[in-house]
Amino acid sequence: MANKAKIILGIDPGTLVMGYGLIHVEGKKASLMEMDVLKLSRTKDHYERLQLIHTRVHELIQEFKPTCFAIEAPFFGKNVQSMLKLGRAQGVAIATAMHAGLPVAEYSPKKVKQSVTGNGNADKEQVWLMLQRILSIGERPDYFDATDALAVAVCHFYQESSPLAAVSKAKGWEQFLQKHPERISR
Repeated sequence: MANKAKIILGIDPGTLVMGYGLIHVEGKKASLMEMDVLKLSRTKDHYERLQLIHTRVHELIQEFKPTCFAIEAPFFGKNVQSMLKLGRAQGVAIATAMHAGLPVAEYSPKKVKQSVTGNGNADKEQVWLMLQRILSIGERPDYFDATDALAVAVCHFYQESSPLAAVSKAKGWEQFLQKHPERISR
């Protein structure tokens, strides 16, 4: 792993509360830069809230100049309308990061918890306590959405710094078949 400094922006997407966390990474050491939430009013229509998400993500990118962007993937829910709205919020945040030229990584909630605590079923309090230890943070924020976003950034740091991250993975069937011609049945 190169020792080049990085800044990772982590996002926990939401339609009423969007969490964000930024960490500075130097070598194998990560430190907290910022962690907070964007609270979105229920009185605003969904499109106004999407605009506010875009604006805040853009502001964070301009202010902190992250080198990569990580976001939590929406989990499967019972309410289809809520899932559609959450997917839109996630899409706006991703599009804003991509427009700024940032590489985007997406992690499931289970993967984030597993990376940070070692337990994919950890609760929000356990995730927060581990983040306190990892990043030497004092006071707990008012919203777990902020700590969830910070956990996404830390998860990305761990995934990138893993020895397995350097292993080339087949991208798509065409590349897989080129690497494994013996797997083609005729």
